[in-house]
Amino acid sequence: MNIPSIFLNNEDFEILSKISASRTEELRKVQRANILLMASQGKTNVAIASDVGLSRPSVILCIKKYNEAGLEAALSDYARIGRPQKISDDERIWIRNVACQRPTEFGYAQELWTIQKLQQHIQTHCEEAGYPGLSKIAKSKVWDILNASDIKPHRIRYYLENRDPDFEVKMHEVLVVYKQVELLFDERGNLIVNDDPKTITISYDEKPGIQAIANVAPDLRPTTEHGFIARDSEYKRLGTISLLAGIDLLTGEIIPLVRDTHKSADFVDFLKGLDEKYDKNDKIRIVLDNHTIHTSKETRKYLESEPGRFEFVFTPKHGSWLNMIESFFGKLARVCLRGIRVKSKQELVERIYQYIQEVNEVPVIPHWKYKMDEIKLNQ
Repeated sequence: MNIPSIFLNNEDFEILSKISASRTEELRKVQRANILLMASQGKTNVAIASDVGLSRPSVILCIKKYNEAGLEAALSDYARIGRPQKISDDERIWIRNVACQRPTEFGYAQELWTIQKLQQHIQTHCEEAGYPGLSKIAKSKVWDILNASDIKPHRIRYYLENRDPDFEVKMHEVLVVYKQVELLFDERGNLIVNDDPKTITISYDEKPGIQAIANVAPDLRPTTEHGFIARDSEYKRLGTISLLAGIDLLTGEIIPLVRDTHKSADFVDFLKGLDEKYDKNDKIRIVLDNHTIHTSKETRKYLESEPGRFEFVFTPKHGSWLNMIESFFGKLARVCLRGIRVKSKQELVERIYQYIQEVNEVPVIPHWKYKMDEIKLNQ
C-alpha cells in the first residue's frame, strides 16, 4: 500500500529537518520527523516503518495526523479525536487581515511575520476579536489559509515605483537614439554609415564605490584533494575607486576612466577624453542619467566652451536599465571584480584597465531590442 501523498511547506520541512538531525530531541519525535520527511519523498509505509523501526500502523497514524491537523499534532502523543476544526469564513478573513498588516502595528519589534509569530498573535488575540475558536489553531492551518489566498507575509518582492511623470516621453527619446543607431547597420550587423562628419553615440554611466580588498593571508590554490580556492575569511580594506565608462555603440569599444571620486571634475575630464578621441567634426551624443554631476555648473561651463560638440540624452528617473553600459558593468562585476584581491588600490586600477583592454580586443557591439519595432522615425 502506498502512503498518502503529503506536501511539506518550507517552514515545516526546515523544522522536521532540524529535529531529524538533532542529537538531543526525544527518540519518538525524531522518528515521527523522519516519517514525515520520507513520506514527502514518496516512500512506502512499509519502507518507512522498516527505516524508523516502527510498525506500519504507527507510520500511517503519524501521516494521517499531519494531513488532518498539521505538524504539531503529528509530532505529539495524542491521537486526533473527532473531525478537524471548522474555521468560518469570518475567521479566515480576520486571519488574512492580520497577516496583511505589519507586526509593528501590533506592537512587535519585527518587520515581517513568521508563521509562528502570526499563530501566537492569533491565539492571544482571537477572543477579543470575537473568534475564541482560534485559540488552538495550528501553524499548518494558518499556513493553509494564507496559501489559499497566495498571501506570503514573510517574503518581500521588490518593485520600482515610477516617480518620473515624463518616464514614457524620456524612454521614447532614448529608444529613438537606439533606433537611429540600429539603422546604421545592415542585416548582418555590419556598419554601413559613411557620413562625414558623423554622430558618435556613447552609452555612459559611473560605477562608484569599487572596493580594493587585500588578503591578510595568501590564498591556497586548488589541488586534486581540494578542488577549490581556500581563502582566509579575514581581509583588509584599502579604499574605494570609481569607474567612469562609456561604450561606443558603433564600435563596441569601452572607454574607461578610473578615479578616486566621481565628481563633476571627473566627469568633465571624461568628456575631455572623448573630445580628444574623436574627430573634431563629429558630434558626440551621450545617453546618460540625470545625475547632478551631469548637469552641474562646472559641467555646463565646459559644454558651453565646446558649443555643438556634445548632445546629452537623459534616461528617465529609475530607468538605468535603458542604458546599455549597464550590461557591461554587470559583466565587469561577474568576471573581473568577483572575488578579486589586490595588494594596493593602484593594482585594482591597473587590473580594471587591463580587463577593459582585453574586452576591447574583441569588442561586442550591443544592439537594443526592447520595443524597437514600435519606434518609427520621421522621414
